[in-house]
Amino acid sequence: MEEPQNDPVLSNYPKRLDIAKVCVYGLSFLSAALFLFIPLINLLHPNPWKRTIGTIHSLAAVLLSIVAVYAGHLAFPLLRGSIKVLHQMRTLAFWTSLFTLVAIASGNLAYMRYLAGAEYGGSRAWFEEHTPLAHYIFMEYHIFSVLFTLPLGVVCTWILFSYGDAILEKQNSQILAGTSIALMAMMFFSMGGLITGLALSKVHGL
Repeated sequence: MEEPQNDPVLSNYPKRLDIAKVCVYGLSFLSAALFLFIPLINLLHPNPWKRTIGTIHSLAAVLLSIVAVYAGHLAFPLLRGSIKVLHQMRTLAFWTSLFTLVAIASGNLAYMRYLAGAEYGGSRAWFEEHTPLAHYIFMEYHIFSVLFTLPLGVVCTWILFSYGDAILEKQNSQILAGTSIALMAMMFFSMGGLITGLALSKVHGL
């Protein structure tokens, strides 16, 4: 028996596809909110220095990772010459550079605290005494990997704005390839910096 097409009860009943779409979007927004909540945990720290610098630095690092990963994924179609993502890539490269600058500036302030002696509760002294590999592997990688992101972001932003749509022309194919690869490298550097930073904070706070 066929169901009536114009039944008002059936027409108001949500379709299975609509329910799935709502669930996917709902879980996506919930996951993003929980991910962004990670830096705000620093606000619970009793030390005002760690509460301020820790929150600013971790929030900038999380935002940098989100934007850099998005830009790195769009770099693949850009490498193939897709003009659809070109205008978006200019904005993403700019914001990646800006978030990198904030992350590095706040990270340098946090690093001053990190280098404090054991009598002042410095994390480096604690790491060197209890688990030196955490400092010589994770912290060294955390410091130097993220530093590469800023010059790459500035250069990519300048190239994308300077060349405009002409970067997709055949004579600029090598510049396009280099810019796309640099954007991909920024994605991996920012991800590595975020992961190592989270790993260090899990072992010992700032």
